[in-house]
Amino acid sequence: MISTSMSVIVMLVALVNGARNEDDTLPCAKIQTSSSVVPLGSPVTATCVIRDDCPLLIGQAVQIAWRLGDRFLPSSPVANESGRVSEVVIPSFNHTREFLTCCVRTSPVQVVEGMEIRAGYPPEAPQNLSCQTNLTQNTLTCSWDPGQQETHLHTKYTLHTEIWDSNENHTYELLPGVHRYTIPRSGFVIFSDMEIYVKAVNELGEATSAPIILEPVSAAKFGQPTILKIQAVPKRYGCLKLSWSLSQQEVWMRSLQLNLEVRLTTADSSQWSEQPILVNRVRPTRSMDQCRLLHGTQYLAQIRVRFQRSPWSEWSSSQSGVTLENAPTGRLDSWMKVSGDHMNKQLNILLFWKPSKQFRANGQNVSYIVSVKKLPGENGKVCSTVRDYCTFQLPGRAKKVYLSAVNAAGKSSPTEVRIYLPKARAAILDITAIPQDDRSLLVQWRSLLSTSLTGFVVEWSPLSQTDLFSTHFELTARNQTLLVITGSVEPYKPYGISVYPRFKDGIGLPQTVNAYLRQKAPSMVPKIQIKKIWKSHVELTWEEIPLNQRNGIIQNYKVFYRDLKGPINVVNADLEERRVVLRDLNTDSLYEAFMMVSTFGGSLNGSTIHFKLDSFDTVAVVAIVPVSVVGLLLMVICIAMMSFSNNKRLKGRFWPAVPDPANSSIKRWTSESTQGSHLSLDNEEPNPMYLSHLSFLDFPVKLSKENDDPWLSSAEDTSDLGESICGSPFIPGYSGSNSDSVPYATVVFSDPCGPNSPAPKDMHVYLRSESTQPLLETEESFSPKCYHNMPSVGMPSEQCFFGPSHDWVPEKEADPGILCDDFPFLRALSLKYTEND
Repeated sequence: MISTSMSVIVMLVALVNGARNEDDTLPCAKIQTSSSVVPLGSPVTATCVIRDDCPLLIGQAVQIAWRLGDRFLPSSPVANESGRVSEVVIPSFNHTREFLTCCVRTSPVQVVEGMEIRAGYPPEAPQNLSCQTNLTQNTLTCSWDPGQQETHLHTKYTLHTEIWDSNENHTYELLPGVHRYTIPRSGFVIFSDMEIYVKAVNELGEATSAPIILEPVSAAKFGQPTILKIQAVPKRYGCLKLSWSLSQQEVWMRSLQLNLEVRLTTADSSQWSEQPILVNRVRPTRSMDQCRLLHGTQYLAQIRVRFQRSPWSEWSSSQSGVTLENAPTGRLDSWMKVSGDHMNKQLNILLFWKPSKQFRANGQNVSYIVSVKKLPGENGKVCSTVRDYCTFQLPGRAKKVYLSAVNAAGKSSPTEVRIYLPKARAAILDITAIPQDDRSLLVQWRSLLSTSLTGFVVEWSPLSQTDLFSTHFELTARNQTLLVITGSVEPYKPYGISVYPRFKDGIGLPQTVNAYLRQKAPSMVPKIQIKKIWKSHVELTWEEIPLNQRNGIIQNYKVFYRDLKGPINVVNADLEERRVVLRDLNTDSLYEAFMMVSTFGGSLNGSTIHFKLDSFDTVAVVAIVPVSVVGLLLMVICIAMMSFSNNKRLKGRFWPAVPDPANSSIKRWTSESTQGSHLSLDNEEPNPMYLSHLSFLDFPVKLSKENDDPWLSSAEDTSDLGESICGSPFIPGYSGSNSDSVPYATVVFSDPCGPNSPAPKDMHVYLRSESTQPLLETEESFSPKCYHNMPSVGMPSEQCFFGPSHDWVPEKEADPGILCDDFPFLRALSLKYTEND
């Protein structure tokens, strides 16, 4: 619409400019209407008159047409001789702004004149005019509502004030669309009445608001006051004295009489008093008393102020005070559980109590005393505590106890509590507990009709807590079968609720139900464990979910399983057994399984395990390896090792002892110990030094130089040199040639070894056997090694036994007295020489 209007304007300007001659500045046509601004929806009449000397129409027939925006309107010519006058009537002008143009029907149609017509509404009278004084900034702010109807026209608002005492008038103009104005301090007098109103004006009319008359101080909203002190009134129970003041910026107004409201609450409550206490015509310089309060109770207080009917200030910050203490008054409600040996009168008592509606503690630090005697005294006291429960053993044949509350000011009258023994009598048929809203549970029960029934006790406590401190109870009448539990109930926590019937002579059997205020999915899902496998079946088990992680009543356990190519199967498990058996499984197929646990509030899936059944009915668990199996294997291995180490015969079979010539003693050999190839197992401490074979070889006296090394000259055949000794060399009838054993070493003599042989002149040589059997487990090389520091009597210290040594350096000669016992081959030579001699 706007673009069309702009194009029309451009065309009009062009036509007008085109119609100008040298001295002619008049338009070709003129449109006449009653007003260019009309009420929205009203009729509009317009007349178009074309000049006779219009240069655009010289020598042409004139046919006039009307157009509103881009739409042609029907018109009627006015009767005249020239036909250059036309009139149009618009029955209802429904546009807020539109161009009306007068055109001449030529080819093309030409616009000769146009005008804009605007429509709207006259302004409404401003509503809800109000003003508020700011004493801190010394300003007066007024605001109003312009009305619900949009005028569609530019409307001008002005604020008018008149101060009566000084006859001063002020007018304040506002910006368009602003309906709020702040009058400076120079525009009003704080304690003088003034008249204020607002006027709205536009092209269709004007309107004025209803004037208000006010004293600026009465429209002042005071700042937040301050409570200076709250203290108890001496010798007046239940009264507090409150001292207060205005804010620092308003201290100059402390002489005013103000209205004040006080709201109070006890320190253990989160709710303020519903109806604040109103105090009229009070000065900040004076304190005030608040009475009819509870004795010995800590209160929190807040105040707010105003002058006459001015707006209330904001509430002050809280301050606390304690009233004077008095002795507790009223009785206590109690609930007793009795257990123990009823016949022998050895009863254990668990007593709970709570304040009744009439009870007043009247003090801060309240304790409780349970006694078997009504009169106060230490002899009959069985319990003293600051809690609301007590356990004790009933002394003697007492049939009642007395419960009293004590504070610093005194002791309450005792409440009598009779001892009612439990009765094996049922009166509760069933019990249900459902959430009533987000903060309470509705407990309902049905009971049998009985004349001895006097009422019921409803007891509840969170199942996740076992301490008696969290136990609550409520006493009900016999005709009451429902109770709303509020205040102490939290969502996602399980509560055990029991209803006990009370009879004239005892307490009956209870009915119990578990309930949740609100439920959700469990916080965890137990891990699936494989318990048993047989044929094509697998038994899965799991642990119970901890109570504080269930978040609701468990409805079902579902196990989902499938092989990697098959469909998903679902098995429901028993809630109590917590086990499931998967049947008809395919061998050699890999399966995956997981469990879903559900409550009324949601479900949660657990982790997935993989297992496989083979033809031997074994299962390979990929996700979970039971720790118990690993522990069992380790235990079996340890037991086997201990058994082998303690059984010498068994140890000898698996690990036979290999003799070590370097740690042997030939003088300890016996025929019995060397005839067999196995060691003696009877002796608890066998000799660890053994030699299996030793050969002695005698060479002729004359040896050639090239045969000086008997080992090199006899390298082809050394197994038959000398005689092999399987036991002692002194055994009668011994024949080494018939032995099947392989010698470990051969001793070569350079002269005959016989009874009549002279003493040897040259040194003897040890020759190692060609046997490939290692003497020791750690032996790696088959080459003869050098025995260091092994000289015998009459030998030089640099003699090397068991082969030559090229890098051996002679050491200092050792004591010959200890060598024979330390080195068995030398000892054997000594024994042989002794026999030859």
